[in-house]
Amino acid sequence: MTPSAQEHDTSTVVAFTNVKIGFDEGDVLRGVSFEVMPRETVVLLGETGTGKTLTLKLAAGLLRPTEGKIQVLGEEVSSMSERELLPFRRKLGFVFQEGALFDSLTVAENVAYRLREDRLSEDEIETRVQEALRFVELEHTGDMLPSELSGGMRRRVSIARTLATRPPIVLYDSPTAGLDPVTAQTIITLILRLRDVFGVTAIMATHRLQDGFGLANFRFDPESKRVVRLDEKEGAAAPNGEPATRFLVYREGRIYFEGKPEELAESKDAYLQRFLASI
Repeated sequence: MTPSAQEHDTSTVVAFTNVKIGFDEGDVLRGVSFEVMPRETVVLLGETGTGKTLTLKLAAGLLRPTEGKIQVLGEEVSSMSERELLPFRRKLGFVFQEGALFDSLTVAENVAYRLREDRLSEDEIETRVQEALRFVELEHTGDMLPSELSGGMRRRVSIARTLATRPPIVLYDSPTAGLDPVTAQTIITLILRLRDVFGVTAIMATHRLQDGFGLANFRFDPESKRVVRLDEKEGAAAPNGEPATRFLVYREGRIYFEGKPEELAESKDAYLQRFLASI
């Protein structure tokens, strides 16, 4: 399996420039700017309603900003027509909080859904579906319906569906929300594997600080097939260097903090200390 992420160059993958968006109740994002580089993982943190999920929807072209510019994979998403956005969205992976699976389709049919929309051959579809389900260790569930799966398994099927399309970037909306700690760690391990085996760039909105620190301090080592600390295995760095993990903390529609996880943890800022104590 060779996702297109491996073919991407070193230019910026995502760039938000002074992005604003508002609704009847007022502005939600009030001038957000940041960049995401290839193979980087950016973790969006913040209180409920500060715009984390909105950021993901804007990056996917599901919403249009009232001001500002958004570029993703070299294309200006904020100025694209709906007709232009349809093929663009096929380049992205999106893992929703609840999995967003079709209840009437089997697991295999869910994973194959976008592949069939793209009119791939049935042989290619079957190969990709089996590879993706094997990757998330659910190859035995192909004939099952989503209602027969646990919440964690549905989330893993959602990741398999994303992987089957071989996207260079994946947007995760609270992928571990509502899961027990063991299952949540399974999801984070899958995200690490997707990043470190296939070089996928990621933006993840989450309420779980430990998920962000897990992505920052660990990596999946394909040789030993296990998760290791970044400094645990000599020569564990990926060919292009260790993937960086960066935190963005939203406050009142703006980015209040941007930096490395350890910088956030060690910050003496009063608001950040209160925020960290609350999650």
